[in-house]
Amino acid sequence: MPRNIEFTTPQPRPPVDHKVFANSCRKQRCHRLSPAKIPAGEQFAALTASSCSPIIPCHSAIFESRKLSTSTDLQAYCTDVATRARDASRRLGSVDTVTKNQWLKESAKAIRAATGDLMKANELDLAAAPGFGLTDAQTDRLRLDKTRIDGIASGMEQLASLADPIGEILEQKTRPNGLEIRKVRVPLGVVFFIYESRPNVTADAAGICVKSGNAVILRGGKEAANSSRAIVDIMRGVGDTVGLPQNAVQLVAESDRAAVGHFLALGDLIDLAIPRGGEGLIRRVAAEATMPVIKHFSGNCHIYVHDSADLAMAERIVVNAKCQRMGVCNAAESLLIDKSIAGDFLPQIATALRANDVELRADTNAIAILGEGHAVPIVETDYSEEYLGPTISVCVVENCAAAIDHINKYGSGHTDSIVATEPSATNEFLTNVDSAAVMVNASTRFNDGSEFGLGAEIGISTDKFHARGPCGLNELTTYKYHVLGDGQIRE
Repeated sequence: MPRNIEFTTPQPRPPVDHKVFANSCRKQRCHRLSPAKIPAGEQFAALTASSCSPIIPCHSAIFESRKLSTSTDLQAYCTDVATRARDASRRLGSVDTVTKNQWLKESAKAIRAATGDLMKANELDLAAAPGFGLTDAQTDRLRLDKTRIDGIASGMEQLASLADPIGEILEQKTRPNGLEIRKVRVPLGVVFFIYESRPNVTADAAGICVKSGNAVILRGGKEAANSSRAIVDIMRGVGDTVGLPQNAVQLVAESDRAAVGHFLALGDLIDLAIPRGGEGLIRRVAAEATMPVIKHFSGNCHIYVHDSADLAMAERIVVNAKCQRMGVCNAAESLLIDKSIAGDFLPQIATALRANDVELRADTNAIAILGEGHAVPIVETDYSEEYLGPTISVCVVENCAAAIDHINKYGSGHTDSIVATEPSATNEFLTNVDSAAVMVNASTRFNDGSEFGLGAEIGISTDKFHARGPCGLNELTTYKYHVLGDGQIRE
């Protein structure tokens, strides 16, 4: 029989003095290096003032010493970043839980301490937003305020409180010949994370990747460049203090869209790609990636009001799911109502939605109840639309089976909810709706990593292979087998 293997837990490093750290942040400056003075083999490792936040010091792995004017330059830059990430991942997989949790907790404190500076960086992005043609919903995603910054810090603290998945024994058995077989959870390795104008996602992605033992390459949108850079600078500075591998978290400095293609071609260095943004971005990544992709294309989420529903409850759920925050993937975009209660519920919910300036795009049965001019006649493509704004499709259905057929035909497999009190209806809905999250008497807005107790999520997957639904720590791991013997040979 194999001997028991014992592991020791290193003592945590001393905590960061955040007053000293904040003062250091304000005093440090990055100095421009002339490309002519940089050896050719080191040109991508130079830090420049143009690559660094004017507010928070440059700790991030930004390797832009000059404008990368050729495809060869850009390809070499991307390969260099990915190679650094791969090297960091080899060391990060063995970093103990104490160190990872200390990094998360100290980063949370440092982010709160830098609230004013982060808001100043975010103001630069907000000022530039009209020039990028951002919608109101996209600008809302971009915005940071004290509450959202505190939420970023709280998410990191929640991650620190969660169990470390690395090293968990998923299965264990002893064979008749004495071999002990263990199925052990391990990191994936390197994650390439591509996202758009949500700076809070920068911290979420970095935190969840490092806690699960993965190095991460962050490719944020140019719309949030200043905010994301400021957040990464803080987290890397704390990482240096607590002893994380230097390139465990890297932020891509090059804004050229072709960089994404170069990274997606590096399947030998990058283990997983995660796009988080518009459908166009996600489809591009899915088409070009040479590594697995965790994704969802859109969030066409449904609320179905069954004829057994408590109508007051149904109104609260529909209004919350649609109106609490419209520009997110778990907001309701489609409303289905049983024919037998449509005459009572449709006028009620239409009034509540119009009070929130929501436009109804309704089928002929719904318009017959509401009257001409109270809803826009729907076209079939509206049923599949992710509006991300003040519009909802409305359809009157015969029964639960018809509602399920409608959802499975037009839905995106993200989140769908039934409001009902009849157990047979809720069971039928739970069993037959083919979505990542299927809910009963609850708002679709709850399909979220923090609401599910996963900590800050890396994204929501509508795929069925490897990961589905909110992707937390476990979804960024794989496993390998440890086989412990005592001299056995195969006969």
